[in-house]
Amino acid sequence: MTRELVVVGHGMVGHRLVSALRDRDTAGTWHVTVLGEEDRPAYDRVALSSYVDGRTEDDLALDDHDDPRVDVRRGTPVVAIDREARQVRTGSGELIGYDALVLATGSVPFVPPVPGRDLPGCFVYRTLDDLDAITAAAEAAMERPGPGRRSAVVVGGGLLGLEAARAIRLLGLSPQVVEIAPRLMPVQVDEGGGALLRTLVERQDIAVRCGVSVAGIVADRGRLVAQLSDGIELDADLVVFSAGIRAADGLARAAGLAVGERGGVLVDDRCRTADEHVWAVGECAALEGRTYGLVAPGYAMAEVVADRLLGGDARMSSAELDMSTQLKLLGVDVASFGDAHATTEGALPVVINDPVAGTYAKLVVSDDASTLLGGVLVGDASRYAALRPLVGSALPADPVALIAPDGVELGADALPDSAQVCSCNAVTKGALREAIAEGAHDVPALKACTRAGTSCGSCVPLLKTILVQEGVEVSTALCEHFAFSRAELFEIVAGAGIATFSELIETHGTGRGCDVCKPVVASILASLGGINGTGGHILAGEQASLQDTNDRFLANMQRDGTYSVVPRVPGGEITPDGLIAIGEVARDFGLYTKITGGQRIDLFGARVEQLPAIWRRLVDAGFESGHAYGKALRTVKSCVGSTWCRYGQQDSVGLAVALELRYRGLRSPHKIKSGVSGCARECAEARSKDFGIIATETGWNLYVGGNGGFTPRHADLLVSDVDTDTLVRLVDRFLMFYVRTADRLQRTASWIEAMDGGLDHLRAVIVDDSLGICADLEAAMAAHVASYADEWAGVLADEDKLARFVSFVNAPDTPDPTISFVTERGQPVPAPRTPVLIGIPEVGS
Repeated sequence: MTRELVVVGHGMVGHRLVSALRDRDTAGTWHVTVLGEEDRPAYDRVALSSYVDGRTEDDLALDDHDDPRVDVRRGTPVVAIDREARQVRTGSGELIGYDALVLATGSVPFVPPVPGRDLPGCFVYRTLDDLDAITAAAEAAMERPGPGRRSAVVVGGGLLGLEAARAIRLLGLSPQVVEIAPRLMPVQVDEGGGALLRTLVERQDIAVRCGVSVAGIVADRGRLVAQLSDGIELDADLVVFSAGIRAADGLARAAGLAVGERGGVLVDDRCRTADEHVWAVGECAALEGRTYGLVAPGYAMAEVVADRLLGGDARMSSAELDMSTQLKLLGVDVASFGDAHATTEGALPVVINDPVAGTYAKLVVSDDASTLLGGVLVGDASRYAALRPLVGSALPADPVALIAPDGVELGADALPDSAQVCSCNAVTKGALREAIAEGAHDVPALKACTRAGTSCGSCVPLLKTILVQEGVEVSTALCEHFAFSRAELFEIVAGAGIATFSELIETHGTGRGCDVCKPVVASILASLGGINGTGGHILAGEQASLQDTNDRFLANMQRDGTYSVVPRVPGGEITPDGLIAIGEVARDFGLYTKITGGQRIDLFGARVEQLPAIWRRLVDAGFESGHAYGKALRTVKSCVGSTWCRYGQQDSVGLAVALELRYRGLRSPHKIKSGVSGCARECAEARSKDFGIIATETGWNLYVGGNGGFTPRHADLLVSDVDTDTLVRLVDRFLMFYVRTADRLQRTASWIEAMDGGLDHLRAVIVDDSLGICADLEAAMAAHVASYADEWAGVLADEDKLARFVSFVNAPDTPDPTISFVTERGQPVPAPRTPVLIGIPEVGS
């Protein structure tokens, strides 16, 4: 006899329950009625932000239950449960009987009791309907006349809050995140990780204020003002509440079911309530008193209930309550897994904190340092996929070596087959290997047959690694929107004469693009501007929306929200009048000045609305952009060479100036630095540069592929004793070959190391012309040189571009009140913040 199951809620967990039951119930024991409140098919809520990033409702939709035993009713809220009669009543008054009832009602957004929270322009961030409303409001704000940036206040700096900020950023508004806790993502990351996370997020043009709350919201001349508890007021076009969730347990409460102290329907390890006919799964369930706001525990609950309904004896285990999370916000990686806060008795934290490189890594290990308990990764979460499955297992190496930059690289071979690669869907490495053996030879196929990677997606890099380990070739696609590598996209744009991102994605991509492909394409278009005749200012039209944070304002954002100004000083050579002009600008605008290692003068502390006035003075004095903000040529450092030095063999200053002026503005996969030394004493440190030149008695030696930074590397000798014309020709070829073929964010050092044949192949291509492309490379560089125009001069000549440079849209001349300085050694510096301890604690500390 068929029994009746009613599932209240059709989110991701409710959908998983029905799918699991349908797959196992081969005898047709249950007929399932699903009552969903939303008037949409079930969709992937984990990927909610991608809806703003170009994915459609169809893209996010979960598979429909194509089964006559399953009756899905959308837009049908349940308003009451009669446990005695075993019936539920819908909003239309219909009574539906059940033999078993599963509550999968999920959660509702928590909105703090802030006066003004119901004003027009205030939203929550939870459903596709919410995102539709936010998108409409953002588009209206962007179309509103008037100068300056459009902004939004995001209330909440946890996981959901940062996802909301990312969505706001994608919509073209400037997010301002307000978090009541002393750090971002307080549940997932610790104090050290939170401090670095804030710095990295602020670098992405997202303002962050921690340790304060929103005290009220008022309407002011068509916009909103968020009044903070510390007295600061933030102007905004909209306010998005993303301050956490609360279990949607109202239906259960009204039915007399017990709930937890902090909400949620109380269930045991079978996910059953005190009523033997009623179960609860997902965010509405309080398992032994605790709710779980992530999809992985919800999926595990769904599997347990499906098993129980068919007579099994499954129970929830602690291993299935995985609270691991991974977030990528505009290139900022954050990951937290296992016992991230070291609450286990005797747990030892091992930390490497490098704010210079922008990385923070912590492993939590057992008291004998033999077992991995958890960890936090900020800035670089590339090891997350390999480390998370090892939680609870023996460490394969010293814990410091596992997170050190040059330490042990964990491949898929370090994981046993029993390791859970996808915690969201409980997929082990062994199951993946079996699927590959049966013909799943790419990531989509693995997703389809195992469900791995279909929820949060954090395990996808490890899926690729396992495919490679099993002998399968993996795609080099730039991102989900383009099935091409960066080098392939470069050739497509160059060959087809494509002038805009919209044209490229319409003809060769899908969706609307993302924060990976947009800056890459922007760089390609800029690199090809003089060749394709598609040149144009990077802030003109659609181009402006593609740029990275610093390129949006042609300046580097600093830790306090101000910007640096770096005029070009070719070869480090500057006239007294030039020095005076820079000094006067620094004095008049109250800027901090510093001589850099690249032989330039950096001016720090400029507010965004000051940038045009500062640059007008500098341009009038003969200076131009130094591109310190861009993936482009930075500097060509030089010694004084034969002009002054008694050891100098060639005119290093003259060559450095000529090279810097020749390659200025060249957009590339990563920043480029150079140096010219007048003799072998190497005062310009040329061999630590992407391309470096050292004078000899008869000419020049050219070195390539060096870099300083986190992993220093000396450049390798490419050619020796060449004359100046030959040298310049070879550098032209080298740089243009790099621009065309390197991957996204790949320095010349790693580009050459990854090249099949390495330096020998590079020499064959650009010295011996083995591919027959050198004439084309030289022509491309000549076109770049001929089409160069100073970017800041272009801004100053265009009122529309100038209108971007304001802190507040409705008060363009008002400085940001959150920026403050103190005087140190006679110069203004940012007001200090709470210091963060940096170092690697000893394992026994």
